[in-house]
Amino acid sequence: MESYTIGQAARLLGVSVDTARRWADAERFPTRREGARRMVDGPDLAAFCVEVAQEGGDPHGHDETPYTSARNAFPGIVTGVKLGTVDAQVEIQAGPHRIVSLLTREAVEELGLEVGARATARVKSTSVFIDRA
Repeated sequence: MESYTIGQAARLLGVSVDTARRWADAERFPTRREGARRMVDGPDLAAFCVEVAQEGGDPHGHDETPYTSARNAFPGIVTGVKLGTVDAQVEIQAGPHRIVSLLTREAVEELGLEVGARATARVKSTSVFIDRA
């Protein structure tokens, strides 16, 4: 299971580190101490990312979204994995965007995709590619 620092969580949520700290202090998501660092377990962060996205609007408080690029890459966190015999469905929450991709079970296993793992969905034409950071 992956764990994230508050800074890494802030980047995945698309907010400042101060905002992520305030949310952690307000117990909007659980944290634990590893030495001097506050850590968030991947599944807890994944659930919180979905919650923030469902609240609607941009977590930055802006009208535009920062999740566009010339390469159409959507960095985020895996929020769901459904494995079939041959195929798999992977959900990624990338800021306010929920992306669902169908791929082979073998690819999911090779990439180590599981709830709470960091991943990037890349959209090109009618295809979505998922890779690990």
